[in-house]
Amino acid sequence: MNNIKLIAVKELAGFFSSLTAFLFFGAFLAVTLFIFFWVETFFTRNIADVRPLFEWMPVLMIFLVPALTMRMWSEERRSGTIEFLLTAAATNLQLVLGKFAACMALIMIALALTTPIPVTVSFLGPLDWGPVIGGYIAALFLAAAYTAIGLSISARTDNQIVSLLLSVLVCGVFLLCGSDAVTSLFSNNIAELLRLIGTGARFQSITRGVIDFRDLYYYISVAGAFICLNVLELEQLRWSNNVSNVRHKTWFVLTGLCIANLIAGNLWIQQIALARVDLTEGQGYSISQATRNYLARLNEPLIIRGYFSKKSHPLLQPLVPRLRDLLKEYALAGNGKVRVEFVDPLEKPELEKEAAEKYGIKPVAFQTATKYQASLTNSYFDVLIKYGDQFQKLNWKELIEFKTRSENHVDVDLKNPEYDITSTIKKLLYSYQGTGNLFAGIEQPVVFTGYLSAEDHLPPPLVQMKRLLIQSLDNLKKQSEGKFSVDFQDPDAEGGKLAHKLESDYGFRPMALGLDSRPFWFYMTLKCGDQQVQVPLPQEIQKDSLDRSLQSGLKRFSKGFLKTIGICPPRGPSSPQLTLLRQKLSDTYTVEPAFLDKGTVPPAVDLLLVVAPE
Repeated sequence: MNNIKLIAVKELAGFFSSLTAFLFFGAFLAVTLFIFFWVETFFTRNIADVRPLFEWMPVLMIFLVPALTMRMWSEERRSGTIEFLLTAAATNLQLVLGKFAACMALIMIALALTTPIPVTVSFLGPLDWGPVIGGYIAALFLAAAYTAIGLSISARTDNQIVSLLLSVLVCGVFLLCGSDAVTSLFSNNIAELLRLIGTGARFQSITRGVIDFRDLYYYISVAGAFICLNVLELEQLRWSNNVSNVRHKTWFVLTGLCIANLIAGNLWIQQIALARVDLTEGQGYSISQATRNYLARLNEPLIIRGYFSKKSHPLLQPLVPRLRDLLKEYALAGNGKVRVEFVDPLEKPELEKEAAEKYGIKPVAFQTATKYQASLTNSYFDVLIKYGDQFQKLNWKELIEFKTRSENHVDVDLKNPEYDITSTIKKLLYSYQGTGNLFAGIEQPVVFTGYLSAEDHLPPPLVQMKRLLIQSLDNLKKQSEGKFSVDFQDPDAEGGKLAHKLESDYGFRPMALGLDSRPFWFYMTLKCGDQQVQVPLPQEIQKDSLDRSLQSGLKRFSKGFLKTIGICPPRGPSSPQLTLLRQKLSDTYTVEPAFLDKGTVPPAVDLLLVVAPE
């Protein structure tokens, strides 16, 4: 540690012995302030946060860090002092870590000079310090990765300009490979892998105020891998003009093993999702276990799309970043099953047309007024949640709440966005299951038993019905993957022994179309474990009607399906109480009218509710 300290102090002393240090820090501060106040127009955003400072930090670091590292080894090689270092009483690792520590100290000073920005913002409005702390932590770890890359490249050449350009190029590749512009060109699996590799995607995750150890380890692994390469490069300088031998090969093998272990650590630690700390006020990005349970039940990709306009009402604008960050947490908690998108339909006419025609999402005209003028601004503040072929939308009225402090002051805040979004996901999950794979939620085998007379005893329409039934059952057997079996039995066989059992056990009796027609049997049942239900005979001889009857019976055995309540209303106009009842029930169930004029209950109904019977 003493050698590392001496090397670091020597580099810092050399840096501050000229105007280079002051020019460097001055330029960094000037660019940072220009971006924060002018490029990102801080005062017109009406948001008390420092997001713009950290949103641009990955790009600034690409030029800041290589400017520091370009001379660390290149200048030593150009001036010839590298030979004195390699023959000094210090190991290669100590030399590398000493220069690495010096660069990190300079970066920490540069970042410390920006702290007046969040302090000033905190006086202008309520500042959540969690994202600020997370932003500085992310900046330090990102700088550590870029510093290791820059030192490794600097050791390869004696030209500082070449070192600068190559370092910027390599750091830029790491940043771009996880950007939306690149990931949008690939499939979901490849895009997710690129996000894990990209330094920018990891950086944005931490700057939201959520410290994930997986993100921190990623930067540590990148820094460790390039430090290993840097140590190997110094060792290769020692071998210059020497004949290759076993010791040289041992160095390559050991370096390769170290780098491989650092990379493999990312694959192993990626499975650990609990090592996270939410630094935000009120822990706004800590997804509840109930939400995670619903996301774990997803069988198909879930799409959450936020429709947000750049220009909106000043009271709504500060809520957009918070809602965007929460939606990103859903993507993380979904483990690849949740895709989150953000669009501004006002910028792309085709997206605006799709939102209006396909999803019924239209812009809202918000009135804004200042001391000098009043205007109307069309803007979007909607969230679309889509699962399979089912979708629901949440508009601004459902997402925010108003609190009046005085006649001229109104507080606008998000209601409970996680509850609203998760409730919507729950509805879509159940609704999609109702139209998707019927057997996904059935744990035990299902047996269909058809108590049917021989075809020569059946009326002609039921002969056709039987053939359609066989087709429907064959399709269900293919979908079930072995969970569904079929059994046909003739109650009149063996002297009607089965017929007597059906009549005594189930109350089934022979059917007849008229007084002079031959009786016949046509009953259907489904059995799963100890539960058994009768499949009602559809009134229409059509395959679709038959399929609906079979599906309604199978839903009784499956977990997670949206139950259907049939309401038999009283005669006359609907009352306000009945309308309210329907609305409340529809939050959790599918509600359908059930008219009993024909003496039958619709087959899709799980519960019949007779309202105000006379």
